[in-house]
Amino acid sequence: MKTRILLSPRRALALATAFSLVAVAVSPGFGSVDLDIGKAFGDWLGSWGTPKADWSVEARILSLRIPRIALAWLAGGALACTGAVLQSLLRNPLATPYTLGVAAAGSFGAFLLFAFPALAASLPAFLAPHAHQAAALVFALLEILLLLAAASRAKRGDALLLAGVTLNFLFGAGILLVRHLSDPLRLASMDRWLLGSLQDASGARALALALWTIPGIFLLARRAPALDQLAFDEETASARGISIAPVRRDLLLGCGLLTAVVVAHTGPIGFLGLLVPHAVRPFTGPRHPLLLSTCWLVGGGFLVLADLLARTLPGLGAGAGIPVGIVTALLGGPLFLWLLLRR
Repeated sequence: MKTRILLSPRRALALATAFSLVAVAVSPGFGSVDLDIGKAFGDWLGSWGTPKADWSVEARILSLRIPRIALAWLAGGALACTGAVLQSLLRNPLATPYTLGVAAAGSFGAFLLFAFPALAASLPAFLAPHAHQAAALVFALLEILLLLAAASRAKRGDALLLAGVTLNFLFGAGILLVRHLSDPLRLASMDRWLLGSLQDASGARALALALWTIPGIFLLARRAPALDQLAFDEETASARGISIAPVRRDLLLGCGLLTAVVVAHTGPIGFLGLLVPHAVRPFTGPRHPLLLSTCWLVGGGFLVLADLLARTLPGLGAGAGIPVGIVTALLGGPLFLWLLLRR
């Protein structure tokens, strides 16, 4: 059955770009305190090189919001692209960035340091301020290597998916065990991690996420044309000269790396990797170079707007600091059901 494409590729990419730019441009002006965005940007740019104590209130607020918006845009784009690749690679419309257990492994690593602060104290001094992020990233990357090793040794065609789901359950059980053994006073920090949050955003964290996403993006972009062939049938792709094993390995490494770094910096933020690819495909078709570019723009813009709602809605975000993962679930669930009923 042919996929009906609702827009030309150029128009779909232009609309996604406009959506992403509007979301990023609008978001800095709103929050628990609304800003005159022109004055705030003027004050902020004019304050560079001066002590922060001399900055205006608008410049200080803007300096906090811009890294948060950058972090949201990068994380949303990475999760949306990863979901699109895994849905095609696994031929499973329910696949998400967290299907293969990367988020559970990263959360387990972070939980170890939440529950046992002595472990963080034993780390080198330069890692101490980022101990939870470092532990989450290390465990997530180790899980990816374990997943690839298990899938390469198995003889089943669905070994990758089964191994990922199994590891997801194993690390999920580890999270429950750590919660059970930890001090009850630390459970609030653990629960907040699992909900996904952008509240601790900073310029350094946004820059670190941007740098870590580069190799993941490179791997996905490099193998996107081959994924067009692989998504239909492995035998046909092989007959057309596609080396199946290296392509699958690179795609899994790219997806795993993007998921790992997002989880390490924001915690697990759900529904983006499921919703955005399904929403975008009718406008782009199945060609992955265009699909992934559009998914990144729409996913980044969507998470920026979700975070805007998380910090502005009365009774939800305004002054309450609701984690953005709750908002993405509240928005994504009804939107996905609407897409399902429409098609």
